[in-house]
Amino acid sequence: MELIDVAVIGGGQSGLATAHALLRRGLRPVVLEASDRAAGSWARYYDSLTLFSPARYSSLPGMPFPGADRDRYPHRDEVVAYLAAYADRLGADIRTGRRVTSVRRDGSVLEVALEGGGRLRARAVVAASGTFGRPYRPMLPGLEEFTGQVVHAADYRNPAPFAGGRLVVGAGNSAVQIAAELASTARVTLATRGPVKFAAQRILGRDLHFWTARTGLDTAPLGRLLPRPPAQPVLDDGRYRAALAAGRPERRPLFTGADGTKLIWQDGEREEVDAIVLATGYRPDLPYLADLGGALDTEGKPQHREGLATSVPGLALVGLEWQRSLSSNSLRGVGRDAERIARRLAVHLAHR
Repeated sequence: MELIDVAVIGGGQSGLATAHALLRRGLRPVVLEASDRAAGSWARYYDSLTLFSPARYSSLPGMPFPGADRDRYPHRDEVVAYLAAYADRLGADIRTGRRVTSVRRDGSVLEVALEGGGRLRARAVVAASGTFGRPYRPMLPGLEEFTGQVVHAADYRNPAPFAGGRLVVGAGNSAVQIAAELASTARVTLATRGPVKFAAQRILGRDLHFWTARTGLDTAPLGRLLPRPPAQPVLDDGRYRAALAAGRPERRPLFTGADGTKLIWQDGEREEVDAIVLATGYRPDLPYLADLGGALDTEGKPQHREGLATSVPGLALVGLEWQRSLSSNSLRGVGRDAERIARRLAVHLAHR
């Protein structure tokens, strides 16, 4: 059975940044990517998605985001192309079509099992598989009784399938973007537990990311202080606040129940609805760690301290939300976490 230095699970932004950092320290990572290309989940996001950060703040280590306009907000397909180019330049052993099914302890190493029966033995493992594979579907009142269409934002691409319908969407950045887009062809309600909170995209002529970088907020190690990640405000240049003010989409408090294809609102009104789009976020996608004792808690959350597993030597994680800082799971920040993990894994392996 093949023995490798470090198995990096996931070939998206987190896995590629980790491979870059490991190579810089003389280690030989093998990146295991389930899909047919090293670009992570970006190609599967909705068609109109653009980054909330300008190009100048959207790079992985060693390769600036391309383009003359450093202040533009790159489109989804630009990010896919960037990650593919980054992978090509990296010089790492990237193996696509390799879905990891489990990681187990095998003496002094970790055994990585692949779909189809293949196996690898690794001196260390970095879980960098992101969250897109595990959409969060909360227990909303009446959702189980609703007989209309229910889709998660992970399965949403564009408004075409919903044209002319009556829709309800969740809250948050993606929810507001999707709801505003859908409102051009359908009647849409943004159903939220509380008012939508906005943050200005630009302050004093500068993008918000300039100020978070300048003040140090972007890199401050606040992750360990947060029992749960705080809700992020909707970054807005004014268009989304204006859309809500115009009722396209309208905003209402969360429904209280459902009866067939009718939703029941807090004022008792019953309304026929065609579909509910759950823009309700994601959770870490780490099922392959379930058999590695101590890696996950009873809810499937990773047990770690700033990305190092607390009870499994040789196991690390990269790309978690608030792993260490505000920017931990972003293009601009994941490289910093990857560098810290690579440094600590190099020390760990040197003493074995």
